[in-house]
Amino acid sequence: MNNRNNSTKYILIELIAVMFLASAGIFVRRSTLPPINTGLWRMVFSLPFLFLLAKNRIRDISKKDMILAIISGVLMAGDLVFFNMAIVTTSMANTNLLTNMTAFIIVPVSFFLFKEKIPKFYLFGLLISILGVIILVLGKADTSNKMNYVGDLFAVGACLFYSMYILITYKLRDRISSSVILFYSAIGAIVCLIIVSGFIEGLKFPNTRYEVLNILIFALCMQVIGQNLLAYCQGDISVNLSIAITLLQPVLASIYSLIIFNEKMSIQEIIGMIVVIIGVYICKRQYNNAT
Repeated sequence: MNNRNNSTKYILIELIAVMFLASAGIFVRRSTLPPINTGLWRMVFSLPFLFLLAKNRIRDISKKDMILAIISGVLMAGDLVFFNMAIVTTSMANTNLLTNMTAFIIVPVSFFLFKEKIPKFYLFGLLISILGVIILVLGKADTSNKMNYVGDLFAVGACLFYSMYILITYKLRDRISSSVILFYSAIGAIVCLIIVSGFIEGLKFPNTRYEVLNILIFALCMQVIGQNLLAYCQGDISVNLSIAITLLQPVLASIYSLIIFNEKMSIQEIIGMIVVIIGVYICKRQYNNAT
């Protein structure tokens, strides 16, 4: 098994990945395509770029690992279906809250299956971060609207699928480069999304310059850069520390909303952001003894 040293270099790279991943909701809401089709074309547009990144290593993979990478793509497809449906059927606050509960799945699974050590105060820092996320997203909640339970269930589904995706890619990084994982994962996701979108929405094509440009930038930000860098860091960062760092996504998403949409930020949201950052810092401190 790869010895992950949790060095500052890879933590900074993951922070860059999280900066790109936090933009997901913006692109989905701006897309003129139905949500599942938006996810499909995100993967289709990313495939040529992922191929260029992986072409020299594509054949350096066992059949078993290739199948696992493709399965990870099916799980990614599940995440995209549920996340994109949640974005358009429930509030952004509920979506951000529920999809960021991956830690409740990943931490116990990694402990029992992967024998991942949990530092003394890691869980304390993680709970503080999650509390910060709750404070932050509740500051954006629209209490005038009734809760959309179907949309919330979509967000929970996205959380489950993404957690399984992260766990598989984490183990694959012991043996395979991130670009190869993402390439085969994209293939699995595309096949799955074609089937699902065909049954639920009907297959739609981006046919305007705006649609093509939005999906292209979406694919580059999310898949080619964001997910690729995240998978790259999984080879050198403990999955528990990694999932704590990803809790910064709602913080960055709120900052993007302030800059792009000129959304006002409440005192409660600012407090939530500070609490999240403190929690992530505590988690990081637990790994400072690693070299």
